[in-house]
Amino acid sequence: MQEVTPISPQQPVQAPELATQGGDTSATDQFGLGFESLLQIVLTQLTYQDPLEPMDNFEFVSQLAQFSQIQQTQEMSDNLEVLVRAQSTGQAANLLGRTVDVAAGSGQITGEVTAVAFQDGAPSLTIETSAGATISGLPLGNVTQIRETQ
Repeated sequence: MQEVTPISPQQPVQAPELATQGGDTSATDQFGLGFESLLQIVLTQLTYQDPLEPMDNFEFVSQLAQFSQIQQTQEMSDNLEVLVRAQSTGQAANLLGRTVDVAAGSGQITGEVTAVAFQDGAPSLTIETSAGATISGLPLGNVTQIRETQ
């Protein structure tokens, strides 16, 4: 465990180094603060509290529980994102060799799925139409109908 030394008001507060399971998370994007920043706030609060009127233990434990809940919620969100990407990958792979209708503009394109590409985790399809044209970069979300290829 790291030793915490008293600091003067002019010194910046340095939070203890913590290992996080998921590495750098996107909690910063959603809450404006990462888990380490939240712990730094608690450390600062403890450092500057009035020794004659220390923080109530219940309040302190409640704050730590809230910070823990934020971290767990973010980890769950990250895990769900991974699960959704894996599901999209499986769905896209299952379309290989099938005939699909894909919404394109005001109409639709029909063709056999010949390849699946992934860019930033999002699948896109390559289809070959009955006229022999190959069309790439069609989003999986634009598929309107799937049929067995005859």
